[in-house]
Amino acid sequence: MFISDALKINEKGNLTIGGCDAVGLASKYGTPLYVMDEMQIRRNCREYKNALDLSYDSKGMILYAGKAFLTKAVCKIADEEGLGLDVVSGGELYTAIKAGFTPEKIFFHGNIKTKEEIKMAIDYGIGCFVIDSREDLFRVNGIAKEVDKQVTVSLRLKPGIDAHTHDFIRTGQSDSKFGIDIETGEALGIVKEILKLSNVQLKGIHCHIGSQIFDYPPFEEASRVMLGFIKNVKDETGYVISQLNLGGGYGIKYVAGDNPINFGEYIKAISVVVKSFCEENKMEIPFILMEPGRSIVASAGVTLYKAEVIKDIKNVRKYVIVDGSFADNPRYALYKAEYECIAVTKPTEPRTETVTIAGRTCESGDVIIKDISMPIVNEGDILAVPATGAYNYSMSSNYNRLPRPAVVMTCCGEDRLIVKPETYEDLLRNDL
Repeated sequence: MFISDALKINEKGNLTIGGCDAVGLASKYGTPLYVMDEMQIRRNCREYKNALDLSYDSKGMILYAGKAFLTKAVCKIADEEGLGLDVVSGGELYTAIKAGFTPEKIFFHGNIKTKEEIKMAIDYGIGCFVIDSREDLFRVNGIAKEVDKQVTVSLRLKPGIDAHTHDFIRTGQSDSKFGIDIETGEALGIVKEILKLSNVQLKGIHCHIGSQIFDYPPFEEASRVMLGFIKNVKDETGYVISQLNLGGGYGIKYVAGDNPINFGEYIKAISVVVKSFCEENKMEIPFILMEPGRSIVASAGVTLYKAEVIKDIKNVRKYVIVDGSFADNPRYALYKAEYECIAVTKPTEPRTETVTIAGRTCESGDVIIKDISMPIVNEGDILAVPATGAYNYSMSSNYNRLPRPAVVMTCCGEDRLIVKPETYEDLLRNDL
């Protein structure tokens, strides 16, 4: 009935999230409100980990891509579930360390890493730097040399795969700010340079071809290209790359029409390609890494809003204007992302009218959902937008000086605050 297993209907007829009445959550914490269901996050972590263990005989690791949604609470869940972590900034790394995340399981990504971030990561003893360019490599090596440490690195490569997603979320093709090109020989040249350096040890290669992908073939082809590169490196230099990171990008269900493939089926299909290629070329199967982010947390998240104003422009459009905005969910403005919406006190009532759910900021483009069928919505109704667990809180802003909402975690009918709501005083904290 709903796109997320975290959503149910209770005996009052109200929507529940992780067993908690959405009306009660809105009353207790206010709106807008981000709600995350802990058990859904844990189920997704376990589904990935179990599938990878089964397909690769436990010779692999799932890394949670923290950019999707990173708080101390989520770091602790990922660590407890046996996952590693992909971070892309000093702030994400600091969050993980303060949450007690195992540093050896942290991989530091990013198309740039500042000198301060590199020094910080070395001091914390992270597991691996994912190198994005020749300049990135020499910066990491130079700082490691200054502190007399040897660090492990992996190379982010461009496999040249077009995953047919939105231009802003395609990252594996040659014309991308991310990664090192295989086809031009740039990647092999950098490998040869790494092998001459004393303070970096090459462990693996990495690729990420895009996001919200619903098909096997792009991942299968990327696997072949990456394995071909490993073979080429061994043939050219004799060096064996022991780790293969195939990134993330697995699609999830945002609206009823989305038809994502089961995560385990993705992993199984890719493993067939990996094993076949390695057998044909007499290669050892590398240690496999994958980096889901959105597909671990998106379905676990719901954002609650209050309908503040109903503006019916006759023969044009009916607006339901809520107390949230693109400051708490910028994805429609960025990507024309689609969402569903549920009136929490009447989740099963007939959807008899078409409305546009708009936000409160001083921008005409501040839309959350355009032209959606809903039951009659009245001022004061609480609305729930599912599948907002990824790239909503993490991309939120203080536009129009709006404080960011709280984040609440639910689990089996219990709720707890994991991120406090910002106050007006928080907005002034750094003002002079």
